[in-house]
Amino acid sequence: MKKSTIWLLTIIMAIVFAAFLYMQFMYMESMIKMREDQFSEGVHRGLHGVAMHLEQDEVKYYLEEDVSWIETSSVYSQYPDGTLPHLGGVKYKFSTLSGLDADITIKADVDKIFHLQNDQRDFARRYRSMQEDAYKKDQARQQSGLINDVILNIMSQADDRPITERVDSAKTVSYLQTEFGNNGIDIPFEVALVNRDNVPVFKTSGYASTPDVQGSMFVRPIFPNDAPDKAYFLKVYFPHKSDYIHKSLGFIVPLLIMTIILLIIFIYIIVVAFRQKKLTEMKNDFINNMTHEFKTPISTISLAAQMLNDDSVRKSPAMLQHAASIINDETKRLRFQVEKVLQMSMFDKKKATVRLQEIDANSVIYNIINTFKLKVERYGGSIESNLDADDAIVMVDEMHFTNVIFNLLDNAVKYRREDVPLKLNVSTRDIDNDRLQITVSDNGIGIKKEDLKKIFDRFYRVHTGNRHDVKGFGLGLAYVKKMVEVLGGEIKAESEINVGTKFIIILPLTKN
Repeated sequence: MKKSTIWLLTIIMAIVFAAFLYMQFMYMESMIKMREDQFSEGVHRGLHGVAMHLEQDEVKYYLEEDVSWIETSSVYSQYPDGTLPHLGGVKYKFSTLSGLDADITIKADVDKIFHLQNDQRDFARRYRSMQEDAYKKDQARQQSGLINDVILNIMSQADDRPITERVDSAKTVSYLQTEFGNNGIDIPFEVALVNRDNVPVFKTSGYASTPDVQGSMFVRPIFPNDAPDKAYFLKVYFPHKSDYIHKSLGFIVPLLIMTIILLIIFIYIIVVAFRQKKLTEMKNDFINNMTHEFKTPISTISLAAQMLNDDSVRKSPAMLQHAASIINDETKRLRFQVEKVLQMSMFDKKKATVRLQEIDANSVIYNIINTFKLKVERYGGSIESNLDADDAIVMVDEMHFTNVIFNLLDNAVKYRREDVPLKLNVSTRDIDNDRLQITVSDNGIGIKKEDLKKIFDRFYRVHTGNRHDVKGFGLGLAYVKKMVEVLGGEIKAESEINVGTKFIIILPLTKN
């Protein structure tokens, strides 16, 4: 699959997932807003009901004291001689100034108003009955007027009573529980009755005047007909409102989690696809490089073998020795390349077989420099050494340690600058008397910052522009890093374009 196709699929899927997540979040936000509106409406309805109950309680308080006075003043005033008609029961409906409706039934228990004689005539009985009905109607009209006067008097004088007598805390909490339950709100709440200065008259134990959760405090004025300076407010705080709102959205959470899981899986698949694409490209480069690396020594060996078939070459010991030397050198070169390829198995197995032994790093590095010196001088360069470590005894595998130093020097030769003579430097020194630092530096073309953090990856090769003389499999530095870590050390690289590169290896000394 082409990289452009992978990118196209990635962009399309990313847009789809983004739109899907956006729709889910918008739906959740609208659901939360709707639930909050429903909650607020239910609370306000409940507070309105409580306010009505409190007004009814106050009206009943005054009527219980004045009802006997109403009956007495309305009835006895019409009958100064003390003779009362039988009133049965009169029911009046009246409205308070705040819109509160109440029904009051006033009863008089007078058993007999007139003592009729059994021997009176039917005419007199009917006449008195008609007169009694007239008295009742007149009495009812007078009672209604008196009751309305009493209600107006209640409204004008009620705010003179102490608020603690007008509002009972236990009854108020009971009203709130009933009204909230009728409106579908069954979560704990805290309540307080405060004056206009926000000073509590009474409050529940968990009430806080400044709750941390915004939108959880509801305020309702009570007795709105009171004077402004005597106004009181009922404040209700719901500490678990947020949990109550979000609890109803529990079904959305699993859906959102599943969407996020799908998004993570999608991202992982895309990353794997790009990684596989990169590995495919690196393996193709590896095969091409391996073909070129093997082709040269094979061609040279084939040419030397043809020379040996020539009778004139066989008759000349010098030519024969030269041909044998070529075959031997190219065979070594081919074996070295094969060993590099076999190093891949070590990375796949995630382990390496090493034979540790104590060696003097200064001595081994010195021998490597003497061997490599001829190759450097062939390109007109020079190599210097500053083996200043007093204690250079390390526990390593000598073969792998030699390959590590050799690979670093070989890279320096490959990535040299054509216009500047090559200069190599290898140095050692002690660090804190328990570690050995080995530094290999050059004055080559350098490495860019974006490439510097990738040079230890398998198959990765720094681009060299139009240069075609730099060959390899991209395994050298990966092998170096792997072996340094296996030997218990660490390696890092420092580089600057057109200045050079420095590799620093740190190994523990044997005494540790």
